[in-house]
Amino acid sequence: MANLHDIVEGVQDALGNLTPTPVILQSESTAHDLKKRLEWAEPALSIIDVRDREAFNQGRITGAMSMPMEQLDEMKSTLQPEHDIYIYAESDDRAHEAAEMLRAAGFKAVTHIVGGLDAWHEIGGPTEGVQEDGIPPEANAYNVVSRLKTEHDVQETGKAQHAN
Repeated sequence: MANLHDIVEGVQDALGNLTPTPVILQSESTAHDLKKRLEWAEPALSIIDVRDREAFNQGRITGAMSMPMEQLDEMKSTLQPEHDIYIYAESDDRAHEAAEMLRAAGFKAVTHIVGGLDAWHEIGGPTEGVQEDGIPPEANAYNVVSRLKTEHDVQETGKAQHAN
């Protein structure tokens, strides 16, 4: 009977390395590159959407942060310089411009996603947002006071129905 060490060695030889190899970030990445990293749950990456806030609210890559191009310079201080940064925009040129802006500010691992959100949709990457959910927001969707009042009213209605 083979010992445990020989069995483990045999499995490793047969299957190879099951852990992902570290990524060397290029100036351009594909949607597949990002999806693969997310599927492996690799830490230390940020996804930045430099489109305007309205486009971001309509639909975005799940987990992306909104940093509209016009505000990128002032918002860059919120980014962690040791993270790999993936950027997308309404066009590859715009995403490239944003990536260059961050590189010039000293960020080393910055890439833009070729094809942006469209490429992400094509590979079935997870998204979120109003358009992605297929449910238009109510007029008060972003009004916290109104949402709290609605929640209170629902609770009161439930209490009244329960008491009867």
